[in-house]
Amino acid sequence: MIVDIIWFVAGLVLILGGANFLTDGASALAKKWGMSDLVVGLTVVAFGTSAPELAISVLSAAGGNTGLAIGNVVGSNIFNVCVIIGVTALIYPIKVSPSVLKTDIPFVVLSAVALAAMGLDPLLGSGQPAIVSRGSGILLLLFFIIYMRYTFATVDRSALPAGTGGENVDGRKEMPVWKMLVFIVGGLAALVYGGDRFVAGSTGIARALGMSETLIGLTIVAAGTSLPELATSVVAAVKGKADMAVGNVIGSNIFNIFLVLGVTSVIKPLPFGSIGIYDLMILLAGCVLFWLCGQVYKKRTITRIEGAVLLLLYVAYLALL
Repeated sequence: MIVDIIWFVAGLVLILGGANFLTDGASALAKKWGMSDLVVGLTVVAFGTSAPELAISVLSAAGGNTGLAIGNVVGSNIFNVCVIIGVTALIYPIKVSPSVLKTDIPFVVLSAVALAAMGLDPLLGSGQPAIVSRGSGILLLLFFIIYMRYTFATVDRSALPAGTGGENVDGRKEMPVWKMLVFIVGGLAALVYGGDRFVAGSTGIARALGMSETLIGLTIVAAGTSLPELATSVVAAVKGKADMAVGNVIGSNIFNIFLVLGVTSVIKPLPFGSIGIYDLMILLAGCVLFWLCGQVYKKRTITRIEGAVLLLLYVAYLALL
């Protein structure tokens, strides 16, 4: 129990420190290459913070534990849209750019619709068990390639003015390339290892308190692998990098379904198992609500009230579990 508490605290410290370094390094990279914070959040940061989901899902599927592989992705994506966006908006209301509302968030909704369609296939009269087959995995990977092609095609249109004379446009000294790489790689390493240790510590504490393995898997493991996204988004929002914060969540959700499940199901088909209609409907509802929050009430801003609504949806999901 004492060792678990130590790992719990150490993991949390690594996650917060790693998020701070990653945000600074990624932001400097965006300015150096003339890329917007949004594009960096959708690609570099999202891929890095999705590394725990990718590792856990691939290794679980390879080891025959396909339930954990798909459960981890579903749980993480629900946590991303409900808790991460909710908490970030409560701390600092998130302004969302028009292009994100028109294209990026709809892709998040599309990913949830695609997964829900596979999971609810038996209810539609197919007579087959719910499964992410190899064919479906290839389709998911094709969607991922299309999205990434679109994202990189928009780099020039979303580029920021470059600094001159070794300085940023705001007059501050530009971070050296080697330092950017150290911040990004070191931050990602701290996030991934810290997330692993946090999950190990919190799982040990939960077991000691008598929580069931199913509840641990659906809550602590899913939330633990999403902690890098949470820490990165909160730190980015506090530093005024709202585009990076929302881009991180959008990119992570798209990576998780299109890339992580795509790669994992190509390795080994993934039966949905205990992942049922309620889990998939909560995921779909969270994604649609995420999109609507930027459209209504106060346009293109996810307010504190809307953040609280997203958090309440997650609390309702936990109560359902």
